[in-house]
Amino acid sequence: MMELLKQYLDITVFSILGFMSFLMIAYTIERYVFFSRLEVSGFDNQHILYVALTRHLTIIASIASNAPYIGLLGTVLGILVTFHDLSQAAELSAATVMLGLAMALKATAAGLVVAIPATLFYNSLVRRTDVLTAHWQSMRKAT
Repeated sequence: MMELLKQYLDITVFSILGFMSFLMIAYTIERYVFFSRLEVSGFDNQHILYVALTRHLTIIASIASNAPYIGLLGTVLGILVTFHDLSQAAELSAATVMLGLAMALKATAAGLVVAIPATLFYNSLVRRTDVLTAHWQSMRKAT
């Protein structure tokens, strides 16, 4: 079991984070394109406008909040593998321990690399949603 985990841990964690990155980028681009083409005057109901504006934002927010956990899980499992390997080794050296821990921490770093832009994109899109909703409300009051 430990050999299987050792062999596939990195590829699994980085594949999940890569897929999350792909979704985040795809939905972010889709939202920016949608916002650039949107005519708020075409909506008669504020609730329908809100639903249209916030579509896919939950996915981006979920990626932003869960990517660090995926990275942390990879780190914890990497440390587990490192400790297992150390317990099986005849000789214990500080270099071996540090190398194993450094390799395990790359998963957390990757999770943060996914989460930070996702958070920035999500906040930007929420702000754009607020601005478009305010624009719609001001158009309604003017008529």
